[in-house]
Amino acid sequence: MLPGGADGNGHLPRPRRPRRAGAGGLGVGTPNGQASSAAQPHPLAPPCTDYDVAYFKAYSHIGVHEEMLKDHARTSTYRNAIMHHQDLISGKVVLDVGCGTGVLSIFCAFAGAARVYAVDASDIAFQAMEIVRENELSDKVVVLHGRIEDVNIEEKVDVIVSEWMGYMLLYESMLGSVIFARDKWLKPGGLILPSHASLYMAPITNSQRYHDSIYFWRDVYGIKMSSMMPIAKQCAFMEPSVETISGENVLTWPTVVAQVDCYTIQAPELETISAAFKFTSMLNAPLHGFAFWFDVEFNGPVRQKPKKQATQSMDGSTQNASPSSKKKKQDVSIVLSTAPEDAPTHWQQTLLYLFEPIELNKDQNIEGSVTISQSQQHARFLNICLKYFTGEQWYVKESVMR
Repeated sequence: MLPGGADGNGHLPRPRRPRRAGAGGLGVGTPNGQASSAAQPHPLAPPCTDYDVAYFKAYSHIGVHEEMLKDHARTSTYRNAIMHHQDLISGKVVLDVGCGTGVLSIFCAFAGAARVYAVDASDIAFQAMEIVRENELSDKVVVLHGRIEDVNIEEKVDVIVSEWMGYMLLYESMLGSVIFARDKWLKPGGLILPSHASLYMAPITNSQRYHDSIYFWRDVYGIKMSSMMPIAKQCAFMEPSVETISGENVLTWPTVVAQVDCYTIQAPELETISAAFKFTSMLNAPLHGFAFWFDVEFNGPVRQKPKKQATQSMDGSTQNASPSSKKKKQDVSIVLSTAPEDAPTHWQQTLLYLFEPIELNKDQNIEGSVTISQSQQHARFLNICLKYFTGEQWYVKESVMR
């Protein structure tokens, strides 16, 4: 969430990552860390809006980067993935899109990269320059201060690394900047880390959340305040909430909402994503909402396309793979997961709560569709529309993640 706004619980957020994109026409750094003349916008680059400027400014806050660096699952998985692909990085040219403090760029330098271009529009880029100097890597890591869409890099790169994932995977729309960098600078057959991503959803029950946020108003120090409950529901559940749940909160097996292949996906495919779903409750429990989470894989580039391979479109439909398309043992994926049953991350899970719980019976079906689209107000925001049917009744839940 951007600083200054309320989170999905109606609370003012602590400094936390709003997510970064490339950055915003702020100038380009030189290898010795000095700022040079401002970068020129690329003719195909999207304009830098006031929302973008606020977004980039938020990433200047050290607390955002501290939170990300302290996320052990996130940072250690990236380091492991970079070292796993060391043979594709050593002696090569790397581009780090949205470098922040430069930690991924430095991991790539440790893996033997000949040169790393570390790009970020936030003023944190100036701290990244100091960190690079402190680690005596100025001869390898070049920090560029500007949007990836605007900076000048006068050579093709062999590798793109980026930590582009936002809450609910697609919030902040940073993946578009990675696609831009891929199409402009990546050599054919180059490596992209992470390479693939999947977004999941499942219905959840969370009585404690309702008790803490809504039913609290029934009796406040002996005073009846039930009249506050409708307002409390609007404040707590109108917008998506980023919080941590456990596997015990999940009522069914999850479904795949979207799959992303970073080697092939195009930006227009991200504008609207729709998927149908059908869940069967494994418990007798109240349905309080739906949870979203994601995982990303760090696979190498496909060197030879098999005759038949597993494919999954953005609507979640799947085609079966032939045996020839199975990964070789040495290509087994490194995966970073934000699922409720896995180690917690700063992404947590994204929850869409219902204003009124629905009592479910074991084996009761919940079916419908979800549509996630970039907001017309600002492409970094997400419009979410859930349509679902259960117990002989249709429901609609619409929300904006901003």
